[in-house]
Amino acid sequence: MSLSPAKHINLRQFDSRELKTNSRSVNRRFIRCMANPRRVKMVAKQIRRELSDMLLTDKVLQYAVLPEAALGADRYLSSLTTISDVEVSTDLQVVKVYVSVFGDERGKEVALTGLKSKAKYVRSELGRRMKLRLTPEIRFIEDESLERGSRVLAILDRIKDENENKDSPSGSANDGSSESDDDEDWEGDDPDDEGIIYVK
Repeated sequence: MSLSPAKHINLRQFDSRELKTNSRSVNRRFIRCMANPRRVKMVAKQIRRELSDMLLTDKVLQYAVLPEAALGADRYLSSLTTISDVEVSTDLQVVKVYVSVFGDERGKEVALTGLKSKAKYVRSELGRRMKLRLTPEIRFIEDESLERGSRVLAILDRIKDENENKDSPSGSANDGSSESDDDEDWEGDDPDDEGIIYVK
């Protein structure tokens, strides 16, 4: 038995509505798309270059990292802030900027707080400089790997010095005995006997 035309129309409308809702849910699930990995690397490299340049030339960012610079302090000697790494998400929506700050604990805290407070400013400046269609969100993260590495190197140097100091007493005793032997050889020589005159 066949259905009436009106019922056919209603079924078709229902099917089309269901398809529309399904397509919307599919679109909502897969809004983000993956960028080309090569492009992601290029964007990360460009962002790192621009941020490093901004730390050197942009007064707003310099004063955020080191407020004392606004009062005339030497920004090069007071603290050192570097961009150690930049990670860009595969959809180019989020950028994690790893920052290394060399200085005391207060200087690190001030620098990181200043950078985080200027994240929107940095984002707008990057958008203006790089001319991206969509400027990603900037997140500043403290990178302690360089400081940790310098600590490890300092510990290794200290251990090396301690080992050299342990070995040096026996070596210095041998060196002293050889020097005393040389001195004994010279004690027997009298320059006056040979008629040599020393002029001072």
